[in-house]
Amino acid sequence: MTIFVIQILNSFFYAAVLFLIAAGLSLIYGVMRIVNLAHGALYALGAYVSAWIVGSAVGHALEGNLGLAGMLLLLPLGAVAIAAVGALIEPALLRPLYRRSEEYHLLVTFGLLMILEDVMKLLFGRTPLSAGEIMDRMGSIPVGRLMYPSYNLFVVAVGIAAAIGLWAFIYRTKFGVILRATSQDRRMAAALGINVSRVYVQAFAIGCFMAGLGGAVVVPAQAAVLGLGIEVLILAFVVVVIGGLGSLQGALVGALIVSFVRTAGIQFFPEIELAVLYLIAAAVLLVRPTGMFGRA
Repeated sequence: MTIFVIQILNSFFYAAVLFLIAAGLSLIYGVMRIVNLAHGALYALGAYVSAWIVGSAVGHALEGNLGLAGMLLLLPLGAVAIAAVGALIEPALLRPLYRRSEEYHLLVTFGLLMILEDVMKLLFGRTPLSAGEIMDRMGSIPVGRLMYPSYNLFVVAVGIAAAIGLWAFIYRTKFGVILRATSQDRRMAAALGINVSRVYVQAFAIGCFMAGLGGAVVVPAQAAVLGLGIEVLILAFVVVVIGGLGSLQGALVGALIVSFVRTAGIQFFPEIELAVLYLIAAAVLLVRPTGMFGRA
């Protein structure tokens, strides 16, 4: 029974991380109709930057003064840095391609993925970076006869807060109305006086912030290594295929499905764990080609 409870907690932990990544991917597609293949690299870059800030730079220098709360406050700085990178990428690389076919978007974002992988290798080298001191300081809680990391529950709380905050931002604010109007009809939004270029920059930056936040919260539990973003990008695409690309609700439900299936797969049938996820995605596409909550 204890193992079962721990597996459920692990599923919620991984679902929170997957939701942060998939929500950013869905937001970018929903507003801009761009499938961002570099999203996983932005997640990995967020992990590297957060680990560097906490572990290699400010964290070690001010560890005695900051304490646990200060180190936790440093983690989102990696996500803020990725949002700034996204605000530069959109006008420089993506804006000239909006009137072109989707193949150009895929090629540019795939090229950006390769560039970011080399940039991480250049800046941080091949040595893994971690902010594991945060996880150590938070300690563990008893679950039956075993101990479970308290930090994992913190990540679940961050995922819940991000889901509520992003929903409120999109559906309960004036900018959210502008965002949804732009996503539905760009030309009409521009005719009504909306600065579409500014909306696109902000939407892409928010999507990148979500990817960076996913990397920031995972790095105390998992070291940032080269290639970190490739695997998570594949899983994020499985999430949005199941839930529906462009749907926030679909990103949440898809993240829960993928996380629980993957956790059970690793435990009971590790040889075909990824195959099961792909079969689920294929089955959803056969029934609903736009995903569970996607729109044509």
